Amino acid sequence: MARALAPFALLALTWTSACVTVRPVERARLADPIMQFDGDPVAAARARHVLENREGSMGGAGVAGGGCGCN
Repeated sequence: MARALAPFALLALTWTSACVTVRPVERARLADPIMQFDGDPVAAARARHVLENREGSMGGAGVAGGGCGCN
């Protein structure tokens, strides 16, 4: 019986742990550039430059604030 319920319990744990509310104090730390998954910063800067030129917009990709609306 317990073996049959194990997949459902694992699925329920996955669903409940996926949604996390981040406090505004923690957002600044999570938005730190070191937390990004860029393997090569030079290639990422080139790709960002191409995207900014193609889209006609600049900014919005950096860490300006902690998500509270203040810069």
